[in-house]
Amino acid sequence: MLYMVIERFKAGAAPEVYRRARDRGRMMPDGLEYVSSWVDLEFKTCYQLMRTVDASLFAVWTDAWKDLVEFEIVPVRTSAEAAQVIAPRL
Repeated sequence: MLYMVIERFKAGAAPEVYRRARDRGRMMPDGLEYVSSWVDLEFKTCYQLMRTVDASLFAVWTDAWKDLVEFEIVPVRTSAEAAQVIAPRL
């Protein structure tokens, strides 16, 4: 399953977020896969697309970052999948 992870950096935390990522990596448990990410131009919000079959793995991962980042984790589907699911209702 795909998830859009919305990371809101705490005030002034962006440099430390990047420092930690550089020094320790993403610190994700096995079974949680990073797909891609985008960061707003003010370094306040990061949007990450991630994949896992076990959503409980997010708790392990977010625990390593909760001092710097607030998380919103939203299950998502691709546009193609959405079109297929909604097609019978059209």
